[in-house]
Amino acid sequence: MTTTRYRCTACGNLTRFDVTSTRRTRAFHHYTLGGQLEVEDVEVLDEVVEEVSCRWCGSPTSVVPLSEEEAADAAAQGEPGS
Repeated sequence: MTTTRYRCTACGNLTRFDVTSTRRTRAFHHYTLGGQLEVEDVEVLDEVVEEVSCRWCGSPTSVVPLSEEEAADAAAQGEPGS
């Protein structure tokens, strides 16, 4: 699974986003003798990000993914909102 960092071009937010996605996973289901389910070893086989909106200003159209270089620069500089 790839982690993507985002920036809202409307308000500058770097840290708070609502991400709607669909995932297809494979997981080991372990039931105890008492019938309690524990899900272990979850593997994401496929993930599609459907929408990303800014938690601060609510904009779903102003959010852009950062390149790896931009994300590293934002983290290193401690930009507001990071």
